Amino acid sequence: MFVIILGIDPGTRNCGYGILETERRRILSAGCDVISVNTKLQLVERVTIIYDDLKKVLLEYQPDMAAVETIFYGKSIRAAFALGHVRGAILLLLNRAKIPIYEYSPREVKKSVVGNGNAHKQQVKYMLSQNLGIDLEGSSDDATDALALAVCHYNRIRITL
Repeated sequence: MFVIILGIDPGTRNCGYGILETERRRILSAGCDVISVNTKLQLVERVTIIYDDLKKVLLEYQPDMAAVETIFYGKSIRAAFALGHVRGAILLLLNRAKIPIYEYSPREVKKSVVGNGNAHKQQVKYMLSQNLGIDLEGSSDDATDALALAVCHYNRIRITL
């Protein structure tokens, strides 16, 4: 059974996405990228750009399911609210496309990929590179976080594939 998993790391400046193509219990290919938006734009404009660009990703890759990072309270409540708007647009887009959505916390993702929920981003990137056999050295943290979300979900469902 051929399954494509889309991982999404929402952000108001950079929204990462990762793609895993799997067949049965094997990963055939993996990749990641980021949608970058101009921070000088109003939030509604940034959300719209992310929505439109992710829609293109959905059309290109036709994912069967999506793993999205949950909101976590980081630097400020204002940033958390802005992130909530981005996540809302992403969830709406995925729901309208009838793509099943699975949500994971950063801690769950790190534990799944590295084995430690307190792992650093560089450790996650290293383990992804090693396990997937791809060079992620030039990839942004947002892109590799999104790929880690896809891998996390794959690890959860692979026994059923």
